[in-house]
Amino acid sequence: MPKIKTRKAITKRLKITKNGKVLHRASFGRHLRSRKGAAQLRRHRLIRELGKTISNKIRKVMGK
Repeated sequence: MPKIKTRKAITKRLKITKNGKVLHRASFGRHLRSRKGAAQLRRHRLIRELGKTISNKIRKVMGK
């Protein structure tokens, strides 16, 4: 059986913690910032955890 290749684009955007949580940066925080409020931009700076269902799929694609 061939070895599973990791998706390099996903490894650059996501991080898997020691406990198996998948972390990602919040979207919509880079472009058109002048029309967004300060509170909204602060929220987009956060690193968030992905949901259980999609994180299982991502761990499989990343080979972990």
